[in-house]
Amino acid sequence: MSRIGRMPITVPAGVEVTIAENNVVTVKGPKGTLTQALRPEMILEQDGSVIHVKRPSDDKLHCALHGMTRALLHNMVVGVSKGYEIKQELVGVGFKAEVKGQVLEMSLGYSHDTHFLLPKEVTATAVTEKKGNPIVTLKSIDKQLIGQVAAKLRSLRKPEPYKGKGIKFVGEQLRRKAGKSAGAK
Repeated sequence: MSRIGRMPITVPAGVEVTIAENNVVTVKGPKGTLTQALRPEMILEQDGSVIHVKRPSDDKLHCALHGMTRALLHNMVVGVSKGYEIKQELVGVGFKAEVKGQVLEMSLGYSHDTHFLLPKEVTATAVTEKKGNPIVTLKSIDKQLIGQVAAKLRSLRKPEPYKGKGIKFVGEQLRRKAGKSAGAK
């Protein structure tokens, strides 16, 4: 039995959840509105400020969908009430980041600057402290979208294992390798 799927979803004050036909769920909150079409075979029950997700049978497919449906719904509720934030650090000599509207301009050690167009649902800020690495902060109400944008941003310059240069998440521990040792004769 799915432990995640059995957990109830508590809807905080100020958030409104509407379950329409064929499990099309709309969640409205202080930060915005999200709509998601969930699998129609899953059973969504709303009583007051608590939502329960149930599955029709113990079939392998329904077991897999049970926890996923609950997680998607929970992420929507958290997104419209609190929002999501991901911080990434640009590690390297001369690495810079600047936000101009919905375009993130970065200098990543290539011969040209990299321009990254952000979706309209994602906002970004770039901060560079003295003698520190630039930190890019992404904010959104959609957890899936912000994760996808952060992964795409990281893929522009993945951290390399010798010096650790590249784009990494703040707090991420990189696996480092030893460099070449002097030739012993």
